[in-house]
Amino acid sequence: MSSRRATTIAGSLVAASFSAVLILSFPAGADDQGPGSGKGGKSVDQAPAGVRTTTLLPERISVDNKSGKTAITATVKNEGTKDSGPIRLLIVGFDGLTVKSVQGCDAIAKKDLPAGSNSGFSCPVDNLAAGVSKSYDVGATFDLGKTGKICLPVQTSDGKKTFWQQGPVPFGTTNPSPNAPATPLLLGTDNTPAAPGGDELPRTGVGRDLLPLGAAGISLLMAGAAGLWWSHRRPTVRPS
Repeated sequence: MSSRRATTIAGSLVAASFSAVLILSFPAGADDQGPGSGKGGKSVDQAPAGVRTTTLLPERISVDNKSGKTAITATVKNEGTKDSGPIRLLIVGFDGLTVKSVQGCDAIAKKDLPAGSNSGFSCPVDNLAAGVSKSYDVGATFDLGKTGKICLPVQTSDGKKTFWQQGPVPFGTTNPSPNAPATPLLLGTDNTPAAPGGDELPRTGVGRDLLPLGAAGISLLMAGAAGLWWSHRRPTVRPS
């Protein structure tokens, strides 16, 4: 193998190793809430013929680790063949999840909150035509030291019947990241709080699986650099 060829191969190895380390060092973004999900939803009282109300919550939310603030999109939909008539959507928080605001909706008085909940808003939907949906921007906080749940009941306007109820369904993570700017939470996952006062990220889940790969990438980088150094020091053998 010529000296020039050895240098080219070693340089390629360095570039490939460096790229591997870069890829392993940066996690994917967590801003996208993903598609809506009806996970944890169920029919309760029988709706009028031709009316089928459902709700959707994002599959993923992101909680700011300093302020605890998060944003949630709550959607109510009529999947039936007839208009729903006057209905209302309740958006209720439990445990570590507290609903702070919902645009166009009224806060539920403490005495009227469902048992076990800490906050809630009532949204008058009036009427949903067949196949139509309506979404609400929900401002909330999430105490990452606790579990947290949300509930979306769809009721008649007077609250006497509940046609559909999603939840209380949890948001959470099994791999807390207290030192990151934000913690992504998944719908339908019980939250596992980080150990109090921990300065290091818990070595569980994805982070733990990637650690050996990161070390391997660094080893490859060092090996590539050594190969490049060796190719320069190796004397050229000239034919006699």
